[in-house]
Amino acid sequence: YTSLLTRAIKTLHFALEESGQLWIPETKTWRLNERHYGALQGLNKKATAEKYGDEQVHIWRRSYDVLPPAIDDDNEFSQAHDRRYANLDPHIVPKAENLHVCLDRVMPFWEDHIAPDLLDGKNVIIAAHGNSLRALTKYIENISDEDIM
Repeated sequence: YTSLLTRAIKTLHFALEESGQLWIPETKTWRLNERHYGALQGLNKKATAEKYGDEQVHIWRRSYDVLPPAIDDDNEFSQAHDRRYANLDPHIVPKAENLHVCLDRVMPFWEDHIAPDLLDGKNVIIAAHGNSLRALTKYIENISDEDIM
């Protein structure tokens, strides 16, 4: 399983190639994508801190439930016009996420695909991203909102 983002797809392919298992079918889903940082997408940490302040950026990056500002559809980093999301209802494509929203996005895929495979005794590989994997870890290990940060 992997996200729709190139770096995760390449990581999955590398792992499968190194293990001699490139033949294994892969499932790509937007639900395993990295957390969407909204209007902060595409900005480096320095530029973001200069625009919003270090403390506010830290709150957005580390808070479980504080959303960064939403991205505008006309922003070059918006997913609104990205072909990868053309088959999705535009209302479910995120414009900004915190870890809580990221967890809500990841969970249906966990429940419908990954968990059933594991319960059937299958081995799975997940090539995803820091925050989508952190959200899954929070759920699987029953980590509190405070401790996950």
